[in-house]
Amino acid sequence: MSPNDATKEAEQIFERFPDFIREFIYRHSWESLRGVQIAAARTLFDSDHHLLLTSSTASGKTEAVFFPILADLWENPPKGIGALYIAPLKSLINDQFGRMEELLDESGIPVTHWHGDVAASHKRKLLENPRGILQITPESLESMLINRSNDIVRLFSDLRYIVVDEIHTLTGSDRGNQIICQITRLCRLIGHEVRRIGLSATVGDAGLAARWLAGGSNIEVDVPVFAEGKNRWRLGMEHFYIQDLKRDQTEKARKVAPEALPDGTSNVNHSATLDAGYEYMYDCVKDRKSLVFSNSREETEYLTATLRQIAANRGEPDIFMIHHGNLSAAIREEAEAKMKDEDSMAVTCATVTMELGIDIGRLERVLQSESPHSVSSFLQRLGRSGRRGQPPEMMMVFREEDPLPNTPLPQLMPWELLRAIAIVQLYIEERFIEPPNIRQMPMSLLFHQTLSMLASSGELTPKMLAERILSLPPFLAVSREDYRELIISMVEQEYLEMTEEKGLIVGLRGERLIKSFKFYAVFKDSEDYTVRCGSDEIGTITTPPPVGDRFALAGRVWEVEELDIPHKLIYVKGVLGKMEVSWPGDFGEIHTRIQERMRRVLEEDTVYPYLKENARQRLENARHVARNTGMLQHSLVHLGGFSWCLFPWLGTRSFRTCRKFLKHHARQLGISSIEFEGCNYMTLKLDTTDGATWLGRLADLVREKGIDCDALMESGEVPVFEKYDDCIPPALLRRAYATDRLRADELTDRVFAWESEMNQES
Repeated sequence: MSPNDATKEAEQIFERFPDFIREFIYRHSWESLRGVQIAAARTLFDSDHHLLLTSSTASGKTEAVFFPILADLWENPPKGIGALYIAPLKSLINDQFGRMEELLDESGIPVTHWHGDVAASHKRKLLENPRGILQITPESLESMLINRSNDIVRLFSDLRYIVVDEIHTLTGSDRGNQIICQITRLCRLIGHEVRRIGLSATVGDAGLAARWLAGGSNIEVDVPVFAEGKNRWRLGMEHFYIQDLKRDQTEKARKVAPEALPDGTSNVNHSATLDAGYEYMYDCVKDRKSLVFSNSREETEYLTATLRQIAANRGEPDIFMIHHGNLSAAIREEAEAKMKDEDSMAVTCATVTMELGIDIGRLERVLQSESPHSVSSFLQRLGRSGRRGQPPEMMMVFREEDPLPNTPLPQLMPWELLRAIAIVQLYIEERFIEPPNIRQMPMSLLFHQTLSMLASSGELTPKMLAERILSLPPFLAVSREDYRELIISMVEQEYLEMTEEKGLIVGLRGERLIKSFKFYAVFKDSEDYTVRCGSDEIGTITTPPPVGDRFALAGRVWEVEELDIPHKLIYVKGVLGKMEVSWPGDFGEIHTRIQERMRRVLEEDTVYPYLKENARQRLENARHVARNTGMLQHSLVHLGGFSWCLFPWLGTRSFRTCRKFLKHHARQLGISSIEFEGCNYMTLKLDTTDGATWLGRLADLVREKGIDCDALMESGEVPVFEKYDDCIPPALLRRAYATDRLRADELTDRVFAWESEMNQES
């Protein structure tokens, strides 16, 4: 399309907006409609297609889709709720329309929030007079489908749009699949398909995401491509050895990356007294409104406490907040409010809970401790800064133990630094973002939706139940035999009951589940203990310490004064100090492309411009070790005696499959022990000192038997991960694990590549 044609189309779209939208645009001094707004309007005005709108953070996606939606609802008012907005976080719902509040007021189109924190009186107004836009969480929508099934048609009979926000966090997850089930069930109840709109800043495979969004509707999905302008980043990476207070390292810690983050400031006059890496991180953020991301709640807690400790040592104000899922709503909301306050210089240490698109205004810098696990996460975190016309700015800091002379080869590699470089380079070079992992056997969700369907519809024959459930898009790959096995198990465990008429209803144990508000969520509910200091709720921890013991939470240390075990309450008082804390949890999957790019980082001689002095030196040392030890020429490296190290360069699923395959065939392959670190390497004790022969045996075994993921599951394994997995027959869990958490194709190709690698060498 020529520039003149594009300008003409933008003018035509602008003229189709009602006066109140055009006046809103004038008041905000927008000189023209953005590409994202033109693309969204083109689909929503001129077609009946679904829409997947992917655009960078803070690009105006919400306005882009709601301008045409509001135009439609204003010109042709619906008989009931006209648009449904589904978001994964309450905070997103509370925040999302803040920028458009003025516009919505002028339109006269009401917006209703609906989640667990919203007053019943607010919800009652909508039930009595359903109008406008409803913003809701998946959990509240589930509750509505179960408890207000008789109201669904009255409320949504003229529903026209369903907007699903942050879909990159939902595709392939139980929570996302729950939303697709809910949309399908809702459309069946009201008797017509509703247009679906998915929003995201980071979608790896738009085709897969579009098919997921359209699941079960047979309506085309538009995925417009439009110019967004050139990306500009301020990015830096620095590396430190832990507890190394040598002058050469602490001197570097005094300079806050003026080359990598070109703001020219360097007013730090402190030597490192605690930890050079943490002191450097403190100096990076102390004079800027910043978010500090970590990959775990443990690191977030420890980092917050350390930054506060540095502030106290320097006699500087404590500006550090904390935000993660185990903290009370009050503490999280305080952090959000401080970040939105234009006059505040707050710094918030956070996990993924601050990764999504809550508008926190003028954020100057993002600091990342260690590497994100994915390109998608990196882009989401980077995009939290740089709003209001400034380029995004991120500093990554890496800390590791200083290797000893006898440190084994694989532990000489700075794996976190290598992964961060690989993530950045994959996006710079290829715009690569991980595709969604679409699960084929979501058994926990299948259990949940079976109970939900029967609770909302009443008695169904087994055949009718199977037809309704297995036709929901997330369950299309589940066989009738597997579903029959699940239903029989649910009846035997009294989650379901068979009536005299051979129909199925919710059983006694099922009723107990459904009566709890926790049932509406498909993610695991926390069985944690609530921590209280006086009348203040601090958050939750997994295991209650004895009276008199101390633990860390919310970046502070607490001493237990009283335990109320029956009510899962811990009463505490605050004390000075700093401690570590731990929670169980999954740390996310790493894609094979990232692992392969990490190997290339070691192979190439590129000097990446975002690496600062320590990080450049650390990478140079790692490349020297990698080349001298042969780990780049040989994936299997001899460590001495019968000890070997295998560098598969595979992502989490394929690495996991490799580990299980080697364990399953350990006797045939002469393996006496397997140890591993993430998905970077595994160390093996073999019955040979001839690596080429062993790789040949491995390749012959794969040629002869193949890699059967089902066969790799041990008969006694019960892989429980999701909320209702412990209600599922173990045999079904094993099949689901083999289908959705293992991957044979990449491993098969890699094994033959290892064999070829050795043959070429010999």
